[in-house]
Amino acid sequence: MPVERHIAGMLQQIARQQEIVEIAPQGSTSKAAALAHVAEQYGYTYGMAYRTGFKNSLVQVRMYRDPQPDARVREAATITAHPQAGNGGTVPGLEQGSLKPLPEAVGDVAVLKDLITFDVMALYVVDRSQKVKGYLACVVLTVLLLIDRSPVEAVASGGAVALLFTVAFKVGAIRRGTIARRLTAAGFLAVRDERGGERFLRPGQQLPGHTNPFAA
Repeated sequence: MPVERHIAGMLQQIARQQEIVEIAPQGSTSKAAALAHVAEQYGYTYGMAYRTGFKNSLVQVRMYRDPQPDARVREAATITAHPQAGNGGTVPGLEQGSLKPLPEAVGDVAVLKDLITFDVMALYVVDRSQKVKGYLACVVLTVLLLIDRSPVEAVASGGAVALLFTVAFKVGAIRRGTIARRLTAAGFLAVRDERGGERFLRPGQQLPGHTNPFAA
């Protein structure tokens, strides 16, 4: 989908003053972060992100309309400065005709990318019971391979799969930990959601719920 259609589709949701705006660009989290930054200029703020679609190939970002007065001031200023956004005109924070952030927006987009990536990676965070199930599957695989392979080959194959599990668990945990440290340094606060998952919120922000989570 062309960049203009992504932007126009999002701005149509914003123009209706929807409480929730959904962003689902085809591509990387960088594109989602760029669009989320644009939505923030229209008085929205980041709520959550998750994977959806066929084989979880699509990143879905949910933005909430911020009721704070400064958000409405920001929205009015953006509308005045970019009257043709979505119709071929300039878009706040982005180079015209692309989802590449302007120099002054690079830092904000990077923070949004971290928030999105951290939330999306929750899908791959495994608890102790999931790890046990994974390693038990490796044992079962080894036993099945013993039927028509030598013990050495069976154990080697099962061990290789177990090693891949271990590396995947470790790499994911390290990457998420690095992002968590960056978000903490940026002033975000770590909280737990209703399922016990870790989230990062701006000071004063509440977890998303059935209504606007940013109302006082």
